Amino acid sequence: MVTKNSRAQLKIQQMAIMILVVTIFFVMVGLFVLMTQVSGLKQKATVLQEDNARLLVSKIANSPEFSCGDSFGTGVGLCVDAAKVMGLEKNIKKYGDGKFWGVQGLEIVSVYPKNKGIECTSANFPNCDTITLVPSNNGTGVSNFVSLCWKASDSGILYNKCALADVIVTYNG
Repeated sequence: MVTKNSRAQLKIQQMAIMILVVTIFFVMVGLFVLMTQVSGLKQKATVLQEDNARLLVSKIANSPEFSCGDSFGTGVGLCVDAAKVMGLEKNIKKYGDGKFWGVQGLEIVSVYPKNKGIECTSANFPNCDTITLVPSNNGTGVSNFVSLCWKASDSGILYNKCALADVIVTYNG
């Protein structure tokens, strides 16, 4: 025979188990929601980092260390002065190997005209394709087209010469 006291204890145990089950259920739902939010944050952070790198490409191309300014006639945006870049390449250590710009890698690649993938030095410029300012072995590259301009001479006549180039910024991503 079940007494009144043992029936009350059974009800208390049932209530405790139900509270525990409901609590575990809400904890599981909360963890699921949290995991979906965190995965969304990682994706948003990657997109934001990529957008910042794209903006940085334009910012670098228009920075005083790279920009043509008024040296080739009118002040043109996204114009890179090859003479400045070649001078910068020799002194890149002063800029902390990319830490100044916050990048993993930085290079300028001539798209047109092509010169068979030759790395630029002061001896072979402008008969080259790639100016590597900050070498990078890993990371995600983002690029933007620019005009790469320099002063050239033909038969003693000095003129402006430009090529289509790609500024490539590599970042951790």
